[in-house]
Formats: sequence, structure tokens, C-alpha cells
Amino acid sequence: MLRTLGTRFGPWLLPGTPGLAPGPCRKVSGARGQGWLQPVGHDTGVKVYNSLTRRKDPLIVGSADAASWYSCGPTVYDHAHLGHACSYVRFDIIRRVLTRVFGCNIIMVMGITDVDDKIIKRANEMNISPASLANLYEEDFKQDMAALKVLPPTVYLRVTENIPQIISFIEGIIANGHAYSTGKGNVYFDLQSRGEKYGKLVGVAPSPGAEPGDSDKRHASDFALWKAAKPQEMFWASPWGNGRPGWHIECSTISSLVFGSQLDIHSGGIDLAFPHHENEIAQCEVFHQCNQWGNYFLHSGHLHMKGEGKMSKSLKNYIAIKDFLKTFSPDTFRLFCMRSSYRSAVDYSSSSMREAEHLLLATAAFLEDARAYMKGQLASGPIREDILWERLSHTKAAVKATLADDFDTPGAVDAIMDLIHHGNRQLKAVTKEPGGPRSPAVFGSIISYIEQFFETVGISLGDQQSVSGDSSSATLHSVVEELVRFRLKVRQFALATGEATRETRRQQLLERQPLLEACDSLRQDLAAHGVSIKDRSSTSTWELLGQRSDDHKPGS
Repeated sequence: MLRTLGTRFGPWLLPGTPGLAPGPCRKVSGARGQGWLQPVGHDTGVKVYNSLTRRKDPLIVGSADAASWYSCGPTVYDHAHLGHACSYVRFDIIRRVLTRVFGCNIIMVMGITDVDDKIIKRANEMNISPASLANLYEEDFKQDMAALKVLPPTVYLRVTENIPQIISFIEGIIANGHAYSTGKGNVYFDLQSRGEKYGKLVGVAPSPGAEPGDSDKRHASDFALWKAAKPQEMFWASPWGNGRPGWHIECSTISSLVFGSQLDIHSGGIDLAFPHHENEIAQCEVFHQCNQWGNYFLHSGHLHMKGEGKMSKSLKNYIAIKDFLKTFSPDTFRLFCMRSSYRSAVDYSSSSMREAEHLLLATAAFLEDARAYMKGQLASGPIREDILWERLSHTKAAVKATLADDFDTPGAVDAIMDLIHHGNRQLKAVTKEPGGPRSPAVFGSIISYIEQFFETVGISLGDQQSVSGDSSSATLHSVVEELVRFRLKVRQFALATGEATRETRRQQLLERQPLLEACDSLRQDLAAHGVSIKDRSSTSTWELLGQRSDDHKPGS
């Protein structure tokens, strides 16, 4: 059996007896969130909205070195879409914040559902095996997540690779009196045996739908742990006959396989709260014979197509991740996700994506201006260092406080943009030529903090000013640099009049006007290709903003 060797991690398998052993669990009383017991362990300093209690609770994990987190993974029968991406990106941001801001190392497990009714149906339609289809779309999912810069879990576990453990888990539930097998080879969870303890997430469970006349359930609300094999379907041998697992039992088994009878964090979209997560809780608590298996359930809101409701395949109103990334960057999508609470539903539209894109470009432009100021390339009046130092200190405290309040990323982004606003106000106070006293230290500190913040949440500001591509990137950068330098020399020549008389200077400027017009035309032409040139009295700087297109964008 799988056992726990002295710690919450490191279960091992004794030869010849695959399965799971129920572990000890704290005894508490009450149901539907009323009897939630605050865990004992490491206080992360964060308050998180817990779906079990419907309030913000202190996030206390078993160990700062190894906090346990189970994430429901995809059912791999098709391409992932932007609705899926929104949930995974939001939780990736939370994971990064917990790790890098609050010093909590996460052990994350993600289950991959690679056997399912949808997989079997799609495989039959494509005339390939379910295993081949699942493998194809699992790899596709992982590529999409990498493209979105979502960190991979500590470990992926597939359902089909854990069938013996799932069977053992079901046997444990039957032995504890909470499930029954039927003559048709099905196994069901006996929901009435759960009594008032069922409904911890949803309060009152919705009434079950009508059952077909040949149903072998005792009660309509009972749900399948093991499904008897149907003709032409993949199956595995079990004590109840050939068949395959039900959906809910998969995650309960996989999570328990790694983390045992106690789980710190469980996450997923809000649509998974019922029945999936509710049934996971029921299964795990009767198997482990405890009253609190998962301590915190985090649920993300849906992504909606503006005016069309939830983005989903069934409604055919979705955008594939790969199609989206042809138009917008993963950083833009990440900032879009950060501009709303992870728990809230959010509308997708091209205009909302362009707003996020504009904020990233504005941030990159501020950093470029600040660097130009530090190098003496940007004229400015005296800088109020005391104000900027105070704003920087205030921002650092505000960002940490907002992130500690249920990962309030909109508040954190607002604090960062307010700091940029104050920095820009100082830089825009142009009164004289470069060469006077400067305050590079405070701007260097502001630049460092802003870059650190965005890097923490998985956004690379440097990407806003870099050319896409590999070996051609450095070459193109050098070409633009040489072009801007040549243009600067032409512009400086056109404006230079030396010690000439007023009339001579006027005549020279008139003669050289075509050169200045050519410089302006070049600047405008390059702007159409995403190269922004800024003339700063005696010098010129440039930044690559990314090519703009008027082509139709997803969701517009």
C-alpha cells in the first residue's frame, strides 16, 4: 500500500499491493463551512478567500518549504482556449506571488484526465485511438501553457497511469460503507451515507436530474466511481468487472497519492466547485475518515466573451490560445488577467486587450525615459528626490499589502502605475538643456523595483522593447541603431548654424528644411513599424514597441 514515511510527502509503494492507505486526520464537527478548523503550521501572511468558509481566512500551510497544492488539469480531447488560459494564468500569478513575495515554496500536482467520454467520442470521430488523441492534446496543452509563461506543476499525473491506485481508493470507500457495486459492474458513491456533511462548497446541493429507466443507482444523486465497460471502449480489469474510472475519483486518488490525508490548497475554475470539487471532498473525507481534507479551496471566475456569456467550446464562442497569441503577447494577456480579481468574471474584448497592451507600453516608455534621464540624455528641472523616495517606499508597502489581501492584483497594478505617474511628473518638468545636476539613484531604484514587480508576476518588460525572433534579433537591433544614429547626424547638421548672422542662420535653416522634413518623415514611417524615435535636443533615443496592425483581432 501507499504509506507516508514520517512526513506529509514521500509516499511509497510496497511490491505487489498497489493502493492507498487512509491516514490520520483531525476530527472536527459541523458541515457546509461551519466547522472549518484553521490549520496549524506556517502563516504565509496572506488572507485568502476560502470557498469552504465563504470568507477571507489566514492562509496557513503545513510547511513553508513544501506547501501542498492540487490543481485540476485539462481533459485532453481538444485544443485549450482562452477561457482555460485565464484560470491557469491567474493561479500561476498567485503561485509566483506566494513563492517570491511571501517565501512559500509550492509543491503543485496537476492531474491530466486522459480517459473520458469526450476523449473516446472524439477519437472515434477522428478514427484514432483514445490514447493517441489524449497524448496529442496533452502535449498541445503543455505547449500552450509554456507559450503563456505558466510555470509547469511540480509533477503531472495521468489518470491512465494510476488505475491500480484508483481501484484501491474505491475499495477503501466501499470498505468504509460509503459506496456500493451493482450487478452491471458499476460502482457508485452512496450520497445519503454522507448525510449533512455533503455540500461544504455549495451549501445546498442542486437536485439531481431524472435518471434513465435502466439506471442501477440506489438514489438519483449517487455518482459513479467506476463505470462498467461499454462495447468498443477502452477498459481495465477490476474487482467489479472491466471498466474505467468516474471523473471525480481521479483527482481524489491522485491528490491523496502524493499528499496523503491533508491538502493545503485546491484550485480550479468556479464551474468545478459543484459537483466536481464537492464530490472530491466527499470521497477523500470518507476514505481518510476525517472531517477536513482540503483546507483552502480557491476558485477563479469565468472569462466571458463580451455580450455572449461564458467562453466555452459548447457555445462555440471561444478563441484558441494559439490564435490569440498571433495577435497579442502572453505578457499582455497576463496583465489583462491581473487587472481584475482572480475570483471575478471578466469580459474579453479586443479593446480590453489593447488597454492592457497600452499599460505595458507606457510602463516600458517610462523606464526608457528614466534611463535616458540617468544617462543625461533627457533634460529636466530639479528632481524632488524626497518625494520620489517617499512614493517608492509607499508603493512597496502598498503592493505587498494588496497582494496579502486575497492576491489583489488590480490594487497592486494601480499602485505601480501611480508610482510611474509620479515619476513621469518629475521627468516631464523640462526647463533646460542636459548637463545640470541629476538624481540617478532614486530613478535607478524605481526602475529596479518596477522591473522586479513585473518579473515576479511573470511579465518581462524587456520583451516590450525587443525584436521577436532568434538570431535575427541582434542584427535588426543594430540596423535600427545605425539608422537612428545616421538620422541624428543629419538632424544635427540641419540645425547647426554656428556663429552666422541672424539673416544667414535664417537662410541656412531654410535651405536645410528638406533635411529636417526628411528626418520627420523617417520618424513617422518607422513609427508605423513599431519603432518610436524620440528627439531629445542634442540626442535621439528609440524603442521598439512591437509592430501594430489594423487587421481583425480576436474578439473584435
